[in-house]
Amino acid sequence: MTHNFEAADLNVKILGSSRIDSPLLHLLDQRDRTFHNVDETDRVLFDDTISLLSTRSVPFDQLPAFEPAGPRRKIFFDPSKTRAGIVTCGGLCPGLNDVIRSLVLELHKGYGVRKVYGFRNGYSGFIAKYGREVIDLTPERVAGINEHGGTILGTSRGQQDPEEIVDCLETMSINILFVIGGDGTLRGAQQIARVIAERGGKIAVVGVPKTIDNDIMFIDQSFGFQTAFAEATRAIRSAHVEAEASPNGMGLVRLMGRHSGFIACYASLAMSDTNFVLIPEVPFALDGERGFLNVLRQRIERRGHAVIVVAEGAGQDLLAASNGTDASGNTKLQDIGIYLKQRINDYFASIGKECNLKYIDPSYEIRSVPANPFDSVYCIRLAHNAVHAAMSGRTEMVVGRWNGRFVHVPMAMAIRERYCVDTSGDLWTSVLEATGQPREFR
Repeated sequence: MTHNFEAADLNVKILGSSRIDSPLLHLLDQRDRTFHNVDETDRVLFDDTISLLSTRSVPFDQLPAFEPAGPRRKIFFDPSKTRAGIVTCGGLCPGLNDVIRSLVLELHKGYGVRKVYGFRNGYSGFIAKYGREVIDLTPERVAGINEHGGTILGTSRGQQDPEEIVDCLETMSINILFVIGGDGTLRGAQQIARVIAERGGKIAVVGVPKTIDNDIMFIDQSFGFQTAFAEATRAIRSAHVEAEASPNGMGLVRLMGRHSGFIACYASLAMSDTNFVLIPEVPFALDGERGFLNVLRQRIERRGHAVIVVAEGAGQDLLAASNGTDASGNTKLQDIGIYLKQRINDYFASIGKECNLKYIDPSYEIRSVPANPFDSVYCIRLAHNAVHAAMSGRTEMVVGRWNGRFVHVPMAMAIRERYCVDTSGDLWTSVLEATGQPREFR
């Protein structure tokens, strides 16, 4: 984890003083008449070990720490006059509908906010020329949507003019905007918050970070990730069955992970029949005595079958140059799965060995399933904390969980760099131990 930041970098922006009693005060403990709100003077330390803390040569009260998430006694916005908007952007991810539903229910039932709007198809839903429908999100409208994958609001990629987006927010008298999306979406949210500030507006912009790859910094785990790697194990199980059924059988599974191999790692550990895991963080060579193809051959000669899991961003240096960028500005990746399939088949043909390779890419199936029970609960808690933060006037921040505690993270920190598998850490070590593969192929 990178340490080159100051405690002040973790400070969250606030629109103004909170003077209104929270409607949640009705949740008083009837025995001791206490409201279980967070202590706003408390902080959740960034460092979680004594050895890390010992490297900080600053007073205790200047240690890097996050503001705790949760309900406040006093809030900034008057619920009777508050209007909120929700937008989902980027690729699909299990749990999107759970987050939408929980935001709406907490706003309506917890705080008494009666006007909640859903903007269709990402940031384009704010732009007049696209003519997107704006949805009135009521508790009745969101009932049961958590049982389905995808997002009832639809989604899209690509940048839109933040000035036009803020024009829309002002025209509709929206006070709070909830943005559900990944790093590109959060960069867009930062621009929206910038324009609001330049105009002297008082609109809170709060993010619920969404990345199926689990690659957003300062977040223990992103919602939908557990569902994703659980679903991925089904594909690995099928690959193993296929591999065992044929002479020199091989199952090759391509999983999501543009820059970070978390899904490949966790799914492979959950399905311990995986023999090789290839991730973006670890370059590998195909040819040569210690290259992947030769090591794979040795495995086939020894055991008669093999299962290979590759993350979509792995081995890009082996492929042709990129085909530019997509609408969100992401580099378009070449298909490492198809490339590996061809190279493995060609290699075994060249040495005169039979090869029965089955290729499985379950990416779109994984993205579109409903959240599992763990992620459903996680989505509810993230949404509740996002509403608490927004109603108290926090802005340009995301909610997440750090070292087991729900916290507020400034957007600038969440997207400053990408969270990747630490190849000297315990996760990758566990993968190497479970698969028995070499630490590197070269």
